[in-house]
Amino acid sequence: MPAVEADLRSRGFRGLRVVGDVHGDATAFEHAAAGAEAAGLFLLQLGDLTDHGPDSPAVLRLMFGMMDARRGRFLLGNHDHKLRRALLGQRVRMAAEGLGRTLAQLAEAPDGKALTARAIAEIAAAPAWLRLGTWLFVHAGWHPRMLREPSPPAAGAQKPDPLLSRALFGQVTGRMLADGFPERLHDWVDRIPAGFTLYCGHERRATDGRPVVQPGSGGGKAVFLDTGAGKGGHLSWIDLAF
Repeated sequence: MPAVEADLRSRGFRGLRVVGDVHGDATAFEHAAAGAEAAGLFLLQLGDLTDHGPDSPAVLRLMFGMMDARRGRFLLGNHDHKLRRALLGQRVRMAAEGLGRTLAQLAEAPDGKALTARAIAEIAAAPAWLRLGTWLFVHAGWHPRMLREPSPPAAGAQKPDPLLSRALFGQVTGRMLADGFPERLHDWVDRIPAGFTLYCGHERRATDGRPVVQPGSGGGKAVFLDTGAGKGGHLSWIDLAF
């Protein structure tokens, strides 16, 4: 995507700030956004803006404001996809401390109706994966087809097919672990080509509070940036210079 980098350079951006799952942690997201603006970095958030944290409406306001100022965008995450369905009145399963908390916060927000309408539109249009040179970005899991095929238009309004499911949910075995989360596979990391780095979120793999870097046998690597924001952990990001 040389045109994307050229556009960002022409508007004075020095690189990207890639931000992991926010999950309603507005204060941390404000720090990430302010730092990105001060450093001349375009902010790319990897999905899962809402749920669990104390102020999902503030997160949405900030993200939409950055989009209006052409200073940021977000990728489609599974929580974003589910939020849109819930806002449209579709039946979804929800945890009270997750999506249920977000819906309650939106109902109480003075601009809740406007945020709801904007979220429905922006989530529908959010890309499920992106490539910028040798940098790859997706919420959950990668597949080699994502090198050849652009994210489908209106991905957030679609019922996930296998490729979109990989982007939103990663790769799972079908078994559940004792902690209630699905057992996940990461052998897709071995299919990242040499010289490429994938940045993703979705899964809190960190044991020391820092993003996890996993090299692949194909010569590429994946950086897992979810460190538990909104869920008792903290928000992580990484800066990439053009």
